[in-house]
Amino acid sequence: MKLNTGIAEKNRKAVAAALAQLLADEFCLYVATRGAHWNVKGAAFGALHLFFENQYETIDEILDDVAERMRALGVDAPASIGAYAKAQSIKDDAGALKSAPQMIASLLAAHESIIRFLRKASEIADEVDDSASEDFLVSLIAQHEKMAWMLRSHLE
Repeated sequence: MKLNTGIAEKNRKAVAAALAQLLADEFCLYVATRGAHWNVKGAAFGALHLFFENQYETIDEILDDVAERMRALGVDAPASIGAYAKAQSIKDDAGALKSAPQMIASLLAAHESIIRFLRKASEIADEVDDSASEDFLVSLIAQHEKMAWMLRSHLE
């Protein structure tokens, strides 16, 4: 059935393309955060294990919301490891790093990269008058900024 929500198909596809890139990076960040959760060691293990768990649970919710926003725009969400690996722009190796500070720094860099991308993606949505996607993307900026702040606080 054809979508008729007031946004031209080419504009919906432009926003959906940005969301697909975001979905790939969110998935990679999810994997990286899970890896840090599994492999963190040291005196702060207990606290960091729970901290990383809280972060990957938040990212898991974001993943679902991004994919559902794509579907609301009438576009299928990428749904394979291969698609995410091909499209990812962030490193997902945090769980393979040796120390907790290295893991945290890697995750922080990934969040900051996603935040920068979200700002660009929200501009795309604004340019095509997709206020729902713009609002959604701006809300994700706030979520990632909070997670980045919490990570950064561990390094200061």
